[in-house]
Amino acid sequence: MLKDMDQAFVAGQAREVMLNLYRVGPRKVFVVDEEVPYPDGRLIVSRTDLNGVITHANRSFVEMSGYREEELIGAPHSILRHPDMPKAAFKDLWDTIQRGEIWQGYVKNLRKDGRYYWVKATVIPNVRSGRIVGYTSVRRKPDRRKVEECIALYAKMRAEESNL
Repeated sequence: MLKDMDQAFVAGQAREVMLNLYRVGPRKVFVVDEEVPYPDGRLIVSRTDLNGVITHANRSFVEMSGYREEELIGAPHSILRHPDMPKAAFKDLWDTIQRGEIWQGYVKNLRKDGRYYWVKATVIPNVRSGRIVGYTSVRRKPDRRKVEECIALYAKMRAEESNL
């Protein structure tokens, strides 16, 4: 079970949102409408086990997420789930990587302080002796035009999900 966000760490005016995370359950988050720009020349890298639990976080990941490394290791990767992300995006990600294929997409991540950042993510299954043993995610600076397209697309997808 992932703990609720601590409002004491939130930077500024925030709205409270209850997320229902796949395989994790409910989590209260605080969302601040402020983007943290992705730094030039940096790659965010993390590894997870088969269930999406973080086993490695590089320095860029730690810095951009706002969490301490000790808070990330052992936590589900959904600790970064922003409520603006449609569920269908993560279903597609999981369906793809569990087939042993590489997934790419644009993701809006939620920082510990409630602010957000966009990434272009590539998730690669880690295969050993013919079996998937975990996943590696490499995130890079996203193309702003694509981010703007995703903002509109994801809003439409969330609206469709809420009508189901």
